[in-house]
Amino acid sequence: MKLWFNLFCQDIDAQQQFYQALLQLPEAVGTRSPIYRAVETESFQLGFNARAAYALLGLGDRTPPDGQQSAVTGYATFMLDSADAVTAASRRAAALGGRIVKAPYATYYGQWQAVLADPEDNVFRLSAIGLPATGAATQA
Repeated sequence: MKLWFNLFCQDIDAQQQFYQALLQLPEAVGTRSPIYRAVETESFQLGFNARAAYALLGLGDRTPPDGQQSAVTGYATFMLDSADAVTAASRRAAALGGRIVKAPYATYYGQWQAVLADPEDNVFRLSAIGLPATGAATQA
């Protein structure tokens, strides 16, 4: 099975470039269209839909007013290889125009995790199994 997770976006090119730089993933060129961009691995594709996709999907009544995002109703978690990778990617996200909602922290279930928002304020998490070798911050 391969998961495809899609976000509705104001600027699909900018969103694709943000996630491509953040996660260092290639563009899914074969799925590119006038209203869709994506990045992918062998096991998932993260897609970015333009506003026109609301109507295409029969969701026209859910289209938010221009310039507004919908409330958070779901989020992606990107499982990275190490706690250090989570910390580094969190800094990279902020440098790329994203926002750190909750800085990297130790969870009660043994992961090092950060909660972030992309440039369009879509929420996502970066996480890794295990804690940094230098010690962990406050657990949550």
